[in-house]
Amino acid sequence: MSDSTFLLERRPDGVVRLTLSRPAIHNAFDDRQIAELTAAFGDLAGDKMVRAIVLTGAGKSFSAGADLNWMRRTTTYGEAENLRDANALAALMKALYQLPQPTVARVNGAALGGGTGLVACCDVVVAGEDALFGTTEVRLGIMPAVIGPYVIAAIGARQARRLMLTGERITAHEAARIGLVHEVVAGELLDAAVERVVSHLLKGGPRAIAAAKRLVHDLAGRPINQELIDNTARRIAALRATPEAREGLSAFLEKRKPGWIG
Repeated sequence: MSDSTFLLERRPDGVVRLTLSRPAIHNAFDDRQIAELTAAFGDLAGDKMVRAIVLTGAGKSFSAGADLNWMRRTTTYGEAENLRDANALAALMKALYQLPQPTVARVNGAALGGGTGLVACCDVVVAGEDALFGTTEVRLGIMPAVIGPYVIAAIGARQARRLMLTGERITAHEAARIGLVHEVVAGELLDAAVERVVSHLLKGGPRAIAAAKRLVHDLAGRPINQELIDNTARRIAALRATPEAREGLSAFLEKRKPGWIG
């Protein structure tokens, strides 16, 4: 719809670009946008035609976090209303994090508070040199609770303590150093860098990529014991028996492109 808080562009190759579209307020989000984005990610999750999703922001910023007008409204909320809002934001982060398709954050400008949370939920992060990151919530007397699991998973507890306790903003290069960002490029090269990542993603089998993404989610932080080893063996055995895997192996042996590459 024309007054949507985001733009959705679909390419013939299965790549979807979702652009947060509130540039006048640096793509800060409120309860309405949270609901719209959660629904959009739910729809994309079940769309077999979608091969990869690029998340970015319109204008000068990726997302400046919470909308000031929304924050002003919440000052009158009781605990039950605040819990409702917190659960809604938590559902958004979960929906993005659990998308079966690979996600790429194209970070232009500021990604603060919940914006940093969105970045941490994405699989690959490419940032322009002018990007800024920060979990600034403590400076408002609150904490980065619902984005916390994703930020900690991305950068580890030690670095998360620093960011969450100081509330400081960090540069794209510092974000890359601590593991929040994968690649930093000059602003004019941002689209080319994202397209390069997407081109790699499109070379993999869609089912294999979804399975590999699930594998990382399920194995992270678990001890390497016999139960885990058996689990991984069952996963690869099941995947090898699929038509996609047979096509991939046949294409490799026959020195041709597999069917999922156009």
